[in-house]
Amino acid sequence: MTRTATQYTEVISACQDLFVKKTRDYGTAWRVLRLPSITDQLYIKAQRIRSIQEKGTQKIADSIRDEFIGIINYCVIALIQLRLRESAVMELSPQEVARYYEEVITETRQLLEDKNHDYGEAWRDMRVGSMTDIILMKLLRVKQIEDNAGVTLVSEGVAANYQDIINYAVFCLIKLGEQSGSNS
Repeated sequence: MTRTATQYTEVISACQDLFVKKTRDYGTAWRVLRLPSITDQLYIKAQRIRSIQEKGTQKIADSIRDEFIGIINYCVIALIQLRLRESAVMELSPQEVARYYEEVITETRQLLEDKNHDYGEAWRDMRVGSMTDIILMKLLRVKQIEDNAGVTLVSEGVAANYQDIINYAVFCLIKLGEQSGSNS
């Protein structure tokens, strides 16, 4: 397994562990959220990260690392919601949630591997702040697609943008971990 693959697995394992634990605590109350609400929640988290990066200080205890984990998990929620769009079932078991999480991440990880092959891991030379900006840009794209009722002329849809956001957030967590001396 490559260094990136190992780091990716470590980051996603921590995110998934938290997601499943929260499912046990709260159930799947997130099933009530429409995609634009999820996008807005993601935007708030990304904007908070950018604000802290620019100011250099924060007043709320939740760390930037925690916000990136939240971004990953809300993107997973969005991708699960896309899969379950026609389903009226609100409550899913933790086992079902874990299975959907795995499916979404398997597809998203494949996208990462394909892009890493083509781009040669260029993300490793990027700044966390730049990746935060890209996440915000992708969220603004998703908002525009949502405002256009999901219709695009030549652009990828919302699912591909959510996947890219997951991968950039994972990259940010890897880089933050490397900066602090830990792997995740």
